[in-house]
Amino acid sequence: MQRFHHLQFADARELAQFKSHQRISVCIPTLNEAKTIGKIVSIIQADLMEIGLVDEILVIDSGSTDDTRELAAAAGAKTYLASDILPNLAPHVGKGENLWKALQVAAGDLICYIDGDIENFHSGFVTGLVGPLLTDDGIDYVKGFYERPLAYGDESHSTGGGRVSEILIRPLISLFYPELSVVLQPLAGEYAARRSTLESLDFPVGYGVEIAHLIDLAQNQQLHRIAQTDLVKRIHRNRGDAELGGMAFAILQVILRRLERDAKVTLASPLPALFQSWSIENGAITPISKEIPEPERPRIQSSLKKNQLF
Repeated sequence: MQRFHHLQFADARELAQFKSHQRISVCIPTLNEAKTIGKIVSIIQADLMEIGLVDEILVIDSGSTDDTRELAAAAGAKTYLASDILPNLAPHVGKGENLWKALQVAAGDLICYIDGDIENFHSGFVTGLVGPLLTDDGIDYVKGFYERPLAYGDESHSTGGGRVSEILIRPLISLFYPELSVVLQPLAGEYAARRSTLESLDFPVGYGVEIAHLIDLAQNQQLHRIAQTDLVKRIHRNRGDAELGGMAFAILQVILRRLERDAKVTLASPLPALFQSWSIENGAITPISKEIPEPERPRIQSSLKKNQLF
């Protein structure tokens, strides 16, 4: 699996010469990202759109209650409520839903996905991901990797982020899909791909979308067409244990479905969607139950064609 560094593609004007007739869409899924979204869109607009590398910026929002959509629009993005895209379909809320919905409205031949909470965003997050696609026809899908600092209150540690990746994903990959062990950040939300590749993949509606893509590409013998780019460091808001538990629950559903599909395990019964946990505060134990279904949107290159969705 080829590896690159974002600085190899630092000259955005030169990189734009490789576009030919291809269009590039940057798609950002959001939910209450007012702190960071304006800066992210402004940098892409000023550094990459004005010189003709990026053709559009789309923000697909899950229903933010802050100023996320207003700030994104003011900075130059096209903004959408995910629920307004294909409203005839049963609604879902989640990251994967927003990424799949983005494909329905994006004009790009190359799609670059960027998370909306990156605090140290720079244009290399985009150029480093689309660069390999523009310069090498043998690459279809590019994952970012980076250091992930972890904040504890007012303290920050250079490592320790990506806890779900290290505690859940890496053990499961090592056991069942060892060929994916070469992927340094399997849950990275920063990646780019050719539209044709993305339209060949199913999209779990929540946090299982990234690992689903990797497993499915590997099962389709496409691992040699995946590359990785070093984006150096990603600083973002760290999530608490309760939120990470729900994320892991959703991801585990996606992986278990694929393990059964790939004849690696046999499930004795359907997977439940009820995530159960508890909290302890001042000696009081409170049970917590939350429905976290993780259905999947179908690949667009199936019987559900794009022109049939509208």
